[in-house]
Amino acid sequence: MFNETYELLEKTTARYKNNIGVYFPPTSEVEQFVQEKGINAFYESVDNRKTCCYLRKVIPLNRALSGAKAWVTGLRAEQSDNRQDMPMIEWLEDRQMYKFNPLIRWSYDEMLDYINQHNVPYNQLHDQGFISIGCAPCTRAIEPGEEARAGRWWWETSKKECGLHVAGR
Repeated sequence: MFNETYELLEKTTARYKNNIGVYFPPTSEVEQFVQEKGINAFYESVDNRKTCCYLRKVIPLNRALSGAKAWVTGLRAEQSDNRQDMPMIEWLEDRQMYKFNPLIRWSYDEMLDYINQHNVPYNQLHDQGFISIGCAPCTRAIEPGEEARAGRWWWETSKKECGLHVAGR
């Protein structure tokens, strides 16, 4: 992760006086993936990248959501074509929980206005052109005129999702 992401965790915890759970990927599975595929295997194929995302993001999220009745996200429809038809509230049968996307119809500017009006901590990388932020090797700042998620997995032409949010799930 970017250091700015860890700084945001600290700022958010301090601002809201609430301990935020941190979940890590399974060490043995990440080690096996790296030993078998290589340290930068995610650059070599979409399948390798999706496996890396699954190990480092999906498995920890599944542990974090275990036993939860609801999942609140920060998804916004304008972030990608894959998110255009996502509802604000959906029932996830496989997880037996509700997924709540309260920002799904917000624009980037509306989000920034809210952050500024309410002094919400945010990742400082946003100020440097990083509109969608993930793992450090898989994220870059976008250029003017590029789509919001152009900086994610920029070497791919895939639908640029990691597997956390599947449309029509």
